[in-house]
Amino acid sequence: MTEKSALVVVYHRQPYEEVEHEDGTTELQENKSPNGIVPTLKGIMGRMGNAAWVAWKHADDPAHPDFERVIEINDSYGKYKVSRLPLTPAQVSSFYHVTSKEAFWPILHGFKERYNYDPVDWPTFREVNWAFAEAASHEVAEGGVVWVHDYNLWLVPGYLRQLRPDVKIAFFHHTPFPSADMFNVLPWREEIVRSLLACDSVGFHIPRYAQNFASVAHSLTRARTTTDELTADTMTPRGAALSERFTPVTMEHRGRKVRIEVNPVGVNSDFIDELASTPEVDEKVEAIREWLGDAQLVVSVSRTDYTKGNIEQLEAFERLMARREDLHGKVRLMLVSVGANRAMVAYEEVQQRIEELTGRINGTYGSFEWQPVSLISTAIPLAELVAYYRAADVASITPLADGLNLVAAEYCLAKQEGDTKGALILSEFAGCAVLLNGAIPVNPFSFASMDRALDQALAMSAEERASRMADLRASAKRWNISAWSDRTTRHFKEMLAVPEDAGLIT
Repeated sequence: MTEKSALVVVYHRQPYEEVEHEDGTTELQENKSPNGIVPTLKGIMGRMGNAAWVAWKHADDPAHPDFERVIEINDSYGKYKVSRLPLTPAQVSSFYHVTSKEAFWPILHGFKERYNYDPVDWPTFREVNWAFAEAASHEVAEGGVVWVHDYNLWLVPGYLRQLRPDVKIAFFHHTPFPSADMFNVLPWREEIVRSLLACDSVGFHIPRYAQNFASVAHSLTRARTTTDELTADTMTPRGAALSERFTPVTMEHRGRKVRIEVNPVGVNSDFIDELASTPEVDEKVEAIREWLGDAQLVVSVSRTDYTKGNIEQLEAFERLMARREDLHGKVRLMLVSVGANRAMVAYEEVQQRIEELTGRINGTYGSFEWQPVSLISTAIPLAELVAYYRAADVASITPLADGLNLVAAEYCLAKQEGDTKGALILSEFAGCAVLLNGAIPVNPFSFASMDRALDQALAMSAEERASRMADLRASAKRWNISAWSDRTTRHFKEMLAVPEDAGLIT
């Protein structure tokens, strides 16, 4: 286990599930579903070969943790090492729950009024990021690639460049990246941006986020965009809120060339398709449709978060009930709003408001036989969720801001040949809105827009539904997880000067 790795993934989560047994032992189990970011990253590790993963693990005494710091895993993705960084609960709370979620998260999503600077302990954030950088520097081979993920590790590239100037550093953002006017609210803005400019490659889901990053870099440093290109036709819907005609390709800072990668993460389309066609899901779909009778079903699935638009979703449905008495008993909303595991007042307030609205709508418009809103606040197994996707007449995905949103693509991919139902209402402010062709675009900040979209979706003809869903499925498959993985693997091989047709990196 002393061999260094050609690829090191740096991500806060461990690449497996820890299962505690009654006898006190802990078993490391592979993720049950191949759908999700952790299995996706592991898949790329398997394709690259000779890889390692750096994550945190709770330890009351980091100097003497009660676990091995570095272990070797051998699962269906291959053999790889995991370097487990011991952090105290106080460190995790400070750097992740406070700094990342209370200061960074609202700024990334454009909610300046929710930004909370006061409780931030910046020295602890630096300390934890340095520890991640140090762990990665110990694992990566000379000239190898370190792939850092997401905003809670923004300072890792700058520290890693000091520790290992020989390595290639790639960074990928899973969230939006805001404009300079918004980002520059952060008092640590220059330190963050200079760290990101220490990368060889900085990645984003869509061109808008890449342009925003370039704008922020221009505002704070002498970095300049040296090349850009026309955005691909498949990513430039005319007039869309997040569309960009040009995409930056390279930037230059202090003699260093920084590649700007635009590569949206997708859904495991083969897995969803296979799951949706199982006999168990078929049976569940029939049961749901029998329960619905001649009523139409609108589904909406997200986390409980002020960025996700769940409150606006319920308010729009309440207005529908108020103005469309003809739909009473004829339409149901199934809102899945899964509570985040965070002891934060902001999320508690959102959940409370969701429950109040649900109760008010059901109390005002419901009857013994029919409840207009079904609120589900716990995670639903994916197979069951896919059955609801298939049975639903409409999916309404209306976040106020979202880096990408994979639920919209899952809904489209779950639809099978012969399914006659299906229309997608999609917020213009979800990153996937520039990728999925055929959705009904909606501005979640506008009552009129939300109302029109619901009316249009519920009244849509079978022919129009079929045509739009064909386009949606095609675009969801075009931007699936295989496409993301293929492009990422090619990019890393270019960084390592490995021939395109080469096999595993050794």
